[in-house]
Amino acid sequence: MKKVIVFGGGTGLSCLLSGLKLFPLDVTTVIAVSDNGSSTGVLKEEFDIPAVGDVGKVLLSMANVDDDFIDLLSYRFSREGSSLDNHPVRNILMTALIDLKGSLTEATRYMCQILNIKGEVLPLTEERAELVGINEENGQEFYGEVSVSQNINNISTLSYDRDIHAGNKVKKGIAEADLIIFSPGSLYTSILPHLIVSDIVREIEASKAPIMYVSNLVTQPGETDGYNVSDHLRVLNDHLGSRKVDVVVANNGRIDPQIVSRYLTTENKTMVELDRNNVAAQGAEIIEDDIFCIEDERIRHRAMNTAFRIFSYLMDI
Repeated sequence: MKKVIVFGGGTGLSCLLSGLKLFPLDVTTVIAVSDNGSSTGVLKEEFDIPAVGDVGKVLLSMANVDDDFIDLLSYRFSREGSSLDNHPVRNILMTALIDLKGSLTEATRYMCQILNIKGEVLPLTEERAELVGINEENGQEFYGEVSVSQNINNISTLSYDRDIHAGNKVKKGIAEADLIIFSPGSLYTSILPHLIVSDIVREIEASKAPIMYVSNLVTQPGETDGYNVSDHLRVLNDHLGSRKVDVVVANNGRIDPQIVSRYLTTENKTMVELDRNNVAAQGAEIIEDDIFCIEDERIRHRAMNTAFRIFSYLMDI
């Protein structure tokens, strides 16, 4: 069985994994744990733990249990003034398991058993880490993922507030992988947090596995305004050391102009265009298909189509 390691965080990663779990693949997922917003940020601060939000989302996307149990873990309290307000059950459960099991890795492993998950889910690090954006011209620092996301244009370097080391299981996953994938997601706050860890870059440089990027469908205001596929690719390549992305999976389906207009006017988001010549100029193979869908009025990757393209590529290498 082919082995795949996927790096990412947030909704894009969860969508991708919900498709990959349907194919005969051995999938190791590595999740950034530097989020400091919403429920995750509150629990991170109060209990001095790594961010659990994206880990919880990924676990649910890979779960093989009944829908009622997933609905329970997804339930978010919404009583103003309550100490539980805005906390989803999964985050509270993960926080309790960290205390019981002693680490986020062990808490995640236990949840994988409960949810009957095929494959392995790993946090990038066990350390409580804060993302820091640095403006090298004036020395200004933007502390925390939320602040970084809002100030990308003023940031020249990303780092952490302390030395971060990847776990041995993460390194082993890279060394054994037949394919390394960077998922869709927030480029600067979900994907690059993996590539500013020197352990990760060194292991990827030593690997012979091809590197794949599954391109975002829409831009993220403040982070990737006006970016097309090649812009995302350039940023990734700038952080990959001696390696470069070998293959890009991108959407070529036509999205309803009314939906495009609504995204622009209400969220200031535009579609990520596939600029084939610029992608090819960076040496990447392009796998393109109609891989988007509309889910709850949101543009999402069509999980099955996207995963099928990845699986087909793997079978050919």
